[in-house]
Amino acid sequence: MKFRSDLKEHEITSQKIWMERRSFLGASAKIGLLGLAGLPLAGLGQTLSAQPTPSLAPSEPLTPLDKVTTHNNFYEFGTNKEDPSAYAGALKTRPWSISVEGEVKQQKTFDIDDILKLAPLEERIYRMRCVEAWSMVIPWIGFPLAELLKQVEPTSKAKFVEFQTLVDPEQMPGQRHEILDWPYKEGLRIDEAMNPLTLLTVGLYGEVLPNQNGAPVRIVVPWKYGFKSAKSIVKIRLLENMPLTSWIKAGPREYGFYANVNPMVDHPRWSQAKERRIGEFLKRPTLPFNGYGDHVASLYSGMDLEKNF
Repeated sequence: MKFRSDLKEHEITSQKIWMERRSFLGASAKIGLLGLAGLPLAGLGQTLSAQPTPSLAPSEPLTPLDKVTTHNNFYEFGTNKEDPSAYAGALKTRPWSISVEGEVKQQKTFDIDDILKLAPLEERIYRMRCVEAWSMVIPWIGFPLAELLKQVEPTSKAKFVEFQTLVDPEQMPGQRHEILDWPYKEGLRIDEAMNPLTLLTVGLYGEVLPNQNGAPVRIVVPWKYGFKSAKSIVKIRLLENMPLTSWIKAGPREYGFYANVNPMVDHPRWSQAKERRIGEFLKRPTLPFNGYGDHVASLYSGMDLEKNF
């Protein structure tokens, strides 16, 4: 499948090569080989981390690339699952920058190339679950958001992190309609944002991030419902108070700030107890924290997760 971008076709790593490389790295890890030469990330002049990253969904097959890139929620391009792949090709992802401001010692604006230089890029295979009870397993390319936040030195008042998506109705036709109060805003508590599972993400399947998946840079928070993982971000603000996010503003009864995957808390209009993996027919039980409880449950010690949904 081809995506519109400024890249030449020969600069993009194919899915076949990516899978071969993943198998090679896995085999190398078993015999203790480190420091292997990486492959370039689709023309961005960066190198993938040579040291294999432990998989967090090791026994699950990856969702096929064509499903990952054609079944999307990205309301800036429309509300149907097919709209992002149909209309996002016109989005220009260069030049692109992200401003980081608020409760920080050093406000900074990062060019996309600056972002790629901040930390080694790693392959992370995560489960991602949408609130409508469907899920995918995706090999994301990125690095912990904490690596970027450390660059601006959060102050002691920084309790929350807010993300804002680009506003450009000419490029994003969904923004011509009052589906949400644009710009799209999402947020995390500072300790959630600093958790190593929270990624600043620039690619998937060894390729640059397709426009419909949130190019050129997005957040991935795998233990939460998908709407928490803001796409095509242009601004990050560190705040003392909890931000009013887009979905809380649109439907506070249905979309809480925390949005942790919790099979015990139903959406008002459907059960969250089971999910359907895209590409599969049968449903499976939903895992608390989407299966990442060992890594994140301690963040919510003592909290009522039905009240703080």
